[in-house]
Amino acid sequence: MMDIHQILQKLPHRYPILLVDRVLELEKNKRIKAIKNVSINEPYFTGHFPHRPVMPGVLMLEALAQAAAILAFETLGMVPDANTVYYFAGIDGARFKRPVEPGDQLTLDVTLERMKAGVFKFKARALVGEDVAVEADLTCTMRSIA
Repeated sequence: MMDIHQILQKLPHRYPILLVDRVLELEKNKRIKAIKNVSINEPYFTGHFPHRPVMPGVLMLEALAQAAAILAFETLGMVPDANTVYYFAGIDGARFKRPVEPGDQLTLDVTLERMKAGVFKFKARALVGEDVAVEADLTCTMRSIA
């Protein structure tokens, strides 16, 4: 378990782009299960779409990548500093299965498939209840910007 205060220590992201509210389960080297509470107060809903608010798919993928970053940092036993950036290197096989709307709780389920030379490959999916909202294979990497 990890609450928002612990998440803020692990991720450099802040409002409005911090997309992980709580970590429910974390097994180093294996998987993470986290949640994103989707609120009508999110800034993107004013324009996406005013008549039918839907969470943008790219933000669902970003939420999964942030959960993956927490798993990577925990696996490596490190806390990112101001000189460390965690980037997307690839998104493969992304499939959007259902819209995510205000009031939904997105469960972020990410499994570490491979880690080599600072490159991480994950199987990721986000669910609302039992329904898969999005699934994708994510490749991420850490870089020093100093």
